[in-house]
Amino acid sequence: MIKYIGSKRTLIPLILETVRRATKARTVLDPFSGTARVGHALKAAGYRVLSNDHNAYAAVLARCYVQADAEDVLEDARKLVREFNALKGKPGYFTETFCIRSRFFQPKNGERIDAIREAIAARSLDPELEAVMLVSLMEAADRVDSTTGVQMAYLKSWAPRSYNDLELRVPDVLPRARFGKGQATCLDALDAVRRFAADVAYLDPPYNQHSYLGNYHIWESLVRWDKPEVYGVACKRLDVRQRRSVFNARSQFTAALQTLLTAIQAPVIIVSFNDEGYVTRQDMEAMLRSLWNGAGQVTTIERDFKRYVGAQIGIYNPRGEKVGVVSHLRNREFLYVASREDLSPALMPVMAARHRQGLLFGEP
Repeated sequence: MIKYIGSKRTLIPLILETVRRATKARTVLDPFSGTARVGHALKAAGYRVLSNDHNAYAAVLARCYVQADAEDVLEDARKLVREFNALKGKPGYFTETFCIRSRFFQPKNGERIDAIREAIAARSLDPELEAVMLVSLMEAADRVDSTTGVQMAYLKSWAPRSYNDLELRVPDVLPRARFGKGQATCLDALDAVRRFAADVAYLDPPYNQHSYLGNYHIWESLVRWDKPEVYGVACKRLDVRQRRSVFNARSQFTAALQTLLTAIQAPVIIVSFNDEGYVTRQDMEAMLRSLWNGAGQVTTIERDFKRYVGAQIGIYNPRGEKVGVVSHLRNREFLYVASREDLSPALMPVMAARHRQGLLFGEP
């Protein structure tokens, strides 16, 4: 999957074990799906997953990894991957914007991206198959980019991987889950939780001022293929300035999260958050306890983890020059589990196992 800030790759086993032990769930709602990595893992475990994200590129990732089923799309996807891999490059909007006006990709790969994206558009594919092909292209482009992992800037010197030739691969599309076909939507998170009921709601909201649309604007333009006007050295879409999430604003975050939590239609809520976020552990636990008319029971699992890849590499300005010093390289991730019932007894085996592995756990 694509490089992504806040990826829950290493947290997935804990999330899955928490869902399994704390609930008898069949359906899980994920209103901030991002790369759909968590949704993909939940689907693989048999759950029916309802994924949502307000960014188009994230909704496409979820349509591929959560909604599309292997038995419906893989045969056609394999044929299209072979066909599109044989296409010659043809420079267009992508090459001009992200290879010439900026330096995110080598022109040879930008030209291939242009050609393949136009071919996908020309086919008028079924939405699920189209999503699989767009994800194949997105991931292929991600493997040959020249960034630190986000699209706020590109490197001053070409990354070694950028010299590789772009090559499509078939994404890891799963068979239909045991508990039913998943669904992917592109809604505001509040609209999603009001529309869908589930046995468990898993929340991984933005936690600071950094906009995912700003960080991954190239994927948004690649998926929408609306060829928008851009601004700045990084050639960001103009709507990056307007499409701001309330969850990226410190002054609005707490009220927005409280409204969201109150609207959730699920007996168990799991929230992933870290110590760089706008809300402290104490305040998050108090907010969760206030649910169900003040009857909410909360168990908190704490984990130390390495910060995103950009922090490991360093801080760069829009010209790709390294500036400043990263303040810290590790964070603490909190997994909050809230429900009417006290679930800590069910979670004790998970907590004990993680403690033996050297991770930190605690209950409020």
